[in-house]
Amino acid sequence: MDRARIQEGVRLILEGVGENPLDPRLAETPRRVADMLEEVLEGTHCDPRSFLSHLAEERHDEMVILRNIPIHSMCEHHLLPFYGFAHLAYIPAQGRIAGLSTLARVVDTFAKRLQIQERLTKQIADTLMDALHPLGVMVVIQAEHLCMGMRGARKPGATTLTSAVRGIFRRKLATREEAMSLLMRS
Repeated sequence: MDRARIQEGVRLILEGVGENPLDPRLAETPRRVADMLEEVLEGTHCDPRSFLSHLAEERHDEMVILRNIPIHSMCEHHLLPFYGFAHLAYIPAQGRIAGLSTLARVVDTFAKRLQIQERLTKQIADTLMDALHPLGVMVVIQAEHLCMGMRGARKPGATTLTSAVRGIFRRKLATREEAMSLLMRS
């Protein structure tokens, strides 16, 4: 990440909105924004597959569900946050399971990039399918987008739901319905 260019860009934005970037109350803003972007976009150059491995000592052949994984991401269209929860389900093949924290790290790594929710959902599902080779994967994300709540339509509180369905969850309606009912329970 080029922090100097980010800071210069923030100074230009401040000037563009009629502020003086040298004003003592704003003098540290360019650095703070660079710090923030480095933190919230830290997944940009990470490979989430590096977290995934099978737990060889454990075997399980039933559905595994991880719900309410908090996500915070940045809309690539407006550079405003969207936030909410990711929920995922997978059915291990040949009993191979993944560590639960590694699943959450995959979600977090993809979320900490400039994103759109639809792509985020797909990337998580595709990565889990490619790395774990399960019988199936389902990912559902529900999020509120500040680009919709603060500007444009100005509908705060509206949430967007996206899903990505792979493998057995796509082929077997009963399996998909079971997973969806478990994922979306309150």
